[in-house]
Amino acid sequence: MTVAPADLVIHGARVVTVDPALGEIADALIVVRDGRFAEVAARDPAKPLPPARRTLDLSGHVITPGFVNVHTHTILTMVRGVAEDMGFAPAYTPGVPHGHEVTEEEAVALARLGAAECLLFGSTLINDSYVHADLTLPAMGELGMRVIACGRIHDVDFSRVHEGVWEHRDEIGDKTLGEAVALCERWRDQFNGRLGFEFAAHAPDTCSRTLLKKVAAERDRLGVHVNGHLSQSRKENARVLERDGMTPTELIEDVGLLDHRYTAAHCMYVSDSDLERIGRARINVAHVPRGNAQGGRIAPTSRLRRAGANIALATDNMHGDMVEVMRWALMVGRIQEECIDDFWQPHHMLEMATINGARALGLQDEIGSITVGKKADLVAFDFRRPHLVPHIETLGNLVHCAQGRDVAMVVCDGDVVVEYGRLVHADQDAILADAQAASEALWERARAQV
Repeated sequence: MTVAPADLVIHGARVVTVDPALGEIADALIVVRDGRFAEVAARDPAKPLPPARRTLDLSGHVITPGFVNVHTHTILTMVRGVAEDMGFAPAYTPGVPHGHEVTEEEAVALARLGAAECLLFGSTLINDSYVHADLTLPAMGELGMRVIACGRIHDVDFSRVHEGVWEHRDEIGDKTLGEAVALCERWRDQFNGRLGFEFAAHAPDTCSRTLLKKVAAERDRLGVHVNGHLSQSRKENARVLERDGMTPTELIEDVGLLDHRYTAAHCMYVSDSDLERIGRARINVAHVPRGNAQGGRIAPTSRLRRAGANIALATDNMHGDMVEVMRWALMVGRIQEECIDDFWQPHHMLEMATINGARALGLQDEIGSITVGKKADLVAFDFRRPHLVPHIETLGNLVHCAQGRDVAMVVCDGDVVVEYGRLVHADQDAILADAQAASEALWERARAQV
């Protein structure tokens, strides 16, 4: 019987599968059919390669699953290189461009920049939230990657927050939640299933108890997950305590959101009692080690892991390099332990960047490892570079020495979407120019208001 050619065959590379049954394969054969891994095994040099529409010899490369970046705000590339030195989140800082000031055209330009950066650095899936998501979701999806998105859901008046005025208004909550539901109904599972949806309930201090309960009800109706910031600042904790008489974690539990379908970003200021609740609920934590550290803070990830949380990794604002995030996560973990031992090792970082992220999004059966039957998402790193030689321990080199710029190729859904370090399905130079123009316009308007 004649077998139809495969869509893609890759050979010659060392593959770190993140599949416990396969482990690391020194000279692997990867066969892709219909967007999924059809064969993953050690290559037998005595056998000819399977016929394929495209065959790639990636000798000298290391392949991992595509990174799953569980918490991003791609539009916030607009404050790159400035907001990092201002002390707190851009949304709360006068004189900085804010989400409600971003036009539709600017949102698309900036989101495509942030998504392109993530994709070029190996993220085959990003979970993004901010403004104008009805336009940015498909615009990012056109790059060939997986995108889960939602406009930020809140009922605080963000146009006054940077002035220190915190006012919750029902009409704002109904509008942002309604837009989120419409987004889900319009785009969920589009682009051959590469587009997805989660409710992005911004934070316990920007969402009232009433709104959070509505989000929980809509989550159950639509069968989706929820994400949000949780204890990302002491101000958030103080505001929720004053308003609701409890911690943010207690509030999220009280409204029925604290379970395995909830992904909490940061969790830097959680109490002992919060940790117990988080562990019991088996929630997912979007760990942002680099972003937190640049603000002089770290999350208690050792305690969160021991409590039972699923720790996944994220870039958050202003950059998209998940390799750098893995390195920071390892260092932050070891600082907490005050030693090097088996609790924090490079393989934990790759798991957090791949299968743990897939698990946080409820996609662990579809992505997150290079496993036969799963969707064919992978990243190929060029290890023929001085900082990656000698090559003795693959994961040691990857986590301690590599950079997102070492990504040579990215495959998503079986499709080559980055090749030779360049985007395949978009004009990379145009993306940069459009984002630069959008940022300059936003900063000019913001500075004029101070």
